[in-house]
Amino acid sequence: MATRVDPATPDEQLPSTTDVVIIGGGIIGVAAALTLAERGLPVVLCEKGQIGAEQSSRNWGWCRQQGRDPRELPLIIESLRLWREMHQRTGCDVGFRQCGILYLSATAKGIADREAWLEHGRAHGVECHMLSSKEIAELLPGSNQEWPGGLYTPTDGRAEPAIAAPEMARAAQRRGAKVFTQTAVRGIETTAGAVSAVVTEHGTIRCSTVILAGGAWSGVFCRNLGIRLPLLSTIGSVYRTAPVLDAPERSVSGAGFAIRKRLDGGYSVSHGGITNFDIVPDSFRFFTDFLQLTWMARKSLRPCLTERFLTEWRQKSSWPLDQVSPFEAIRTLDPRPIKGTLDKARRNLAAAFPAFKDVEILESWGGLIDATPDAIPVISPVETVPGFFLASGLSGHGFGIGPAAGQLAADVAIGAEPLVDPAPFRYSRFTDGSRIEPIIGI
Repeated sequence: MATRVDPATPDEQLPSTTDVVIIGGGIIGVAAALTLAERGLPVVLCEKGQIGAEQSSRNWGWCRQQGRDPRELPLIIESLRLWREMHQRTGCDVGFRQCGILYLSATAKGIADREAWLEHGRAHGVECHMLSSKEIAELLPGSNQEWPGGLYTPTDGRAEPAIAAPEMARAAQRRGAKVFTQTAVRGIETTAGAVSAVVTEHGTIRCSTVILAGGAWSGVFCRNLGIRLPLLSTIGSVYRTAPVLDAPERSVSGAGFAIRKRLDGGYSVSHGGITNFDIVPDSFRFFTDFLQLTWMARKSLRPCLTERFLTEWRQKSSWPLDQVSPFEAIRTLDPRPIKGTLDKARRNLAAAFPAFKDVEILESWGGLIDATPDAIPVISPVETVPGFFLASGLSGHGFGIGPAAGQLAADVAIGAEPLVDPAPFRYSRFTDGSRIEPIIGI
């Protein structure tokens, strides 16, 4: 299981009415709640488990512009600006450090792929450079490997996943937001086709606007509304170490390892080059939607068949709002980490940096990462249900991009001037015949 998240203290009395209800207490949901509360709008956030307990606390902790899909670059640029302000907004150190991120390349093709991305980064004003082998050696003392080249973005950073979401939730509460944990939203009530209330396990809240920031649960929630949201999940596996001396200050991705220094002096470590995923009923339901992305990523994909198949096979696809929902049956998604993937990451890291050879591993964990067919998020209204908005499918980019994604969701939901152009993230791209174009390997 992931590092314990400091629990946010929930409010006690569920209100009967509010302006906006946010479903989901991950980084996107709390960022949206904080944005709305700062603007003086009544907002209620409902989380079925604990704030930040799923993928928002289980990710690498990277906050990167580097290698982003060009459609996401405006959003991550704004998000980094917000991360730099997060200490002042929350009154707490959420661990953000502008440490820089370095992608190492061991092959000529890898270097060419990184060089091709520079055009996109520089077009958006991102400070990024290709480094020579000599420059990498100067930037990464302690590595005993020679790297032919690498892509470096000094303005990228890192933050602490186990701290950030709870602190943002507390900041939202201090500004008037109401936050409830162990409070699953079973569904939405409508009047004349538009949102009029949400029904939770503890009662009904009248409202005119709902933002669904449910991560890997979003597709299940939408299905009960008759909305088809194509999402599949991959399994992220991470371990953390005891403090390590003479190890990189910068976040680094190399040949089969990725590392991020933690506030406690240890490191979060993952593989970075393997994508594990469970075969589940949705794998067949959305087979055609994900076919192109699957083919593009085929060299890194590793399918698994676990108990999740039967769990999701037995999961209700629809339910009355006066009965227990799937969100109450499973409060926290806690998949087992893939040991083989982590063992490979450990060997690869020790080969590159001897300082990690005998380091103590304190714990490891898995998390479910919700992804769309084009690997960019949905931050958008759903036109068939006025008042219902999606902020899901962050496709493994959710933590770093979270502050801006949450703010954009809030902007779109209340009709404010959007932080960035929301058009690339519209839900209707999956329903209006638009060509879905995944871009990976940049």
